[in-house]
Order: sequence, then C-alpha cells, then structure tokens
Amino acid sequence: MASIRRKENSKFWFACLTLPSGRRTTRSTKETDRRKAQKLADKFEEATRQHVTARQMQRVISDLYRTITGAPLRFETVRDYFQSWLDRRKPETSPVTHVFYKAKCERFLKWLGVRADEQIARITQADVLAYRKDELERVSAPTVNHEIKCLRMVFKAAKDDGLLTDNPAEAVKNTHRRERRTRRAFTLPELRSVLSVANDEWKSLILFGLYTGQRLGDLARLTWQNVDLQRDEIRFVTSKTARQQIIPLAAPLRKQIETLPAGDDSKQPLHPRAFVSVAKSGKVGTLSRQFYELMASAGLAPAKPHRRTENEPGRDGRRSISEISFHALRHTATSLMKNAGISPAIVQDIIGHESTAISAHYTHIDESAKRLALNSLPDISPVHKTSKGSKPSAR
Repeated sequence: MASIRRKENSKFWFACLTLPSGRRTTRSTKETDRRKAQKLADKFEEATRQHVTARQMQRVISDLYRTITGAPLRFETVRDYFQSWLDRRKPETSPVTHVFYKAKCERFLKWLGVRADEQIARITQADVLAYRKDELERVSAPTVNHEIKCLRMVFKAAKDDGLLTDNPAEAVKNTHRRERRTRRAFTLPELRSVLSVANDEWKSLILFGLYTGQRLGDLARLTWQNVDLQRDEIRFVTSKTARQQIIPLAAPLRKQIETLPAGDDSKQPLHPRAFVSVAKSGKVGTLSRQFYELMASAGLAPAKPHRRTENEPGRDGRRSISEISFHALRHTATSLMKNAGISPAIVQDIIGHESTAISAHYTHIDESAKRLALNSLPDISPVHKTSKGSKPSAR
C-alpha cells in the first residue's frame, strides 16, 4: 500500500511515490478525504511500477474517478474544447467579437496541426511560446498579442472547467511592437484624388468617414433606420465599443444622403455592397483592400500584384504598414476640427474616443456644439445628380 501524508499549509493529502528511476517524489491527490486519497495513491504507485503508457494511465485515472465520483472524467481534445468555448461565448459577445475569437482560435488550431485532436491537457507553456514565436514571423506584434490574449481566455475557461491544472498561456507575456506605425491624416487634395477614382458607393462611404469620423465597419452596417432626417442626425451603436453615437449631419453629408436611392424599407442598407460584404464575413478585410486599391489608382499607394510572387507573404503573411487608410479619415476629421478651434472634448465625443478628458457617462456635449463642430469641416463632396427613388419616412 502506498503511503500518504499531509503537508504544512495544505488541506490535501499527498501520495509518496518511488519513480522507475528510483527517485522519491510526492504528488498531490487534490483530495481532503483520507480514504479517497489512499485509493488514488495506490493507483499512482501501481502505475509507476508497471511503466504504463499515457493512454493506459488515462484509462486508470478515468476508471478511478468514475468509482469515486460516479461521473465520467472528461478528456477533451483541443479542437473540441475550443469549439465548445466559442459556442458558449457566442450569446455573450457581439457578432464582431465572436468572429474575432473564432479567427484567433482557428489560427491556433491550424498551427497545432494533428495535435489539435490531442487532449487539451497536453498543451504546455512551451507550446504557447513556440506559437508566439512563429506568429511574430508572420504578423505584427499587436496582432500576436491579441492572439495570446484569446488563448489565455480559452485556457482559463478550461482550467475553471477542471480540464487543466494550470493555464499554459497565463504567464506568456505580450510582445513589444517591433515596427513603428506611422499614421497620418489625409490632405484635402488627396481626398479629392481618391473621390475622383471611386464609384458612387465608395464616394458615399468616404464622405461618411470624413463627416462622421467613424470606423469603416460601422458605416458599412448603417441602414435607413439609423438616419433621422427630421432631427438631422445619425444614431447607431458602435460595434467595437458598444457606444451609443448620435452624430448631427454636416451639410455636405446631408446633401450626400439625399442622393442615395432608397425604398420604403427602413432596414435597407445605405451602402448595399459594403453591407453584404461585412454581413457575410463579419470583418472589413475585403473593404479595406478595395479602399487600398482606390488609393493606388489615385497614386497615393503602390499598386499590389494580383497574384503573389515567391517573395510575397500572401494573405496570411505580414502586411505592409500604410501611412493612410480608411481609418485615417478619423484622423482627418479630428485634425480638421481641432485646427478650426473646436474643443478636444467635443471632437472626442463625435469621434467616439473615451479618455480622461471626456466620458459619455459624466460629460454631456450639447448637440448644437457638435453640429457646429461638424459644419466646420470643408465641403469636399463631388457634384451629384439627384437619384431617383423615395426615401423611407424620417422618424
């Protein structure tokens, strides 16, 4: 019979074992009941004497666990647990966040290869570190940090569910950004150049980006029920921060909205093709690539080859950092308003940035102040012909 003992400052019984190498060691039984702990210790000792395989050890422990608790012991694979975690989180997160989690999980499973179908308990900190190292060769440091953060969440849940004794990603630290991102605002001539090569829908999205300062995904999801022409404003909830945004319509943007074709369905999107793209994938990657092609056509960015060469990293490779992108319209709107002498607090409220200077819960920005701020932006909208079609009745 194996011996068991208590350690100081521990409520559990420990099994005293002699390993095949002859070395003496102790292992916690994680049991406070002496009888149950003794059974576990005996099984541990039997296993060390027989040089059992990992699969045999799993069967022994599983049978013992069932005998003691009356319930089966779960040995889930990495793939199965990641999928169950995603299913569990789906009703708890926004669709955009769930797509984000799903992409990060799928990337780790792809990296694991055949090991994705092994027990989740076999994943170690060394595995997570190796994954981080490989990913840093593929994508930027901030992207890798997001991936590691997601893994911490999944493995923590597995630990809470009793499948792991330790979280293998918990002690894996974030990496520092290796390349310095240089972002800037558009100049007005640059914006006019992009508008000159854009189709009608992209012209509209660009104007929405400038005169609202909002993210591409949020603008692509706008429908006519977000537009209140009577109050002369747009209302929506941001997908990234779940912030309620109420943005007065600048005169050039109101003029643009009045050119958009629409029917009587208030759920009809303002920008149908962009709406379908984001709704289908949950991401703005396709739209971002389209906007880059517009900048290239306008001579503001180098053209990319349609087919990748041997030296190109491909879709999964590290992306080159561009000084300007659709997101730069947020910087442009911010810069233009601040240069016009608009209060930073008003600008931050319009753009949707939270900071120590302003909080939506404690500071109220008057609607007229925001309208004045947006009307300080220059009119860069191209001349439009009025489109046919009735607008949904304003709310």
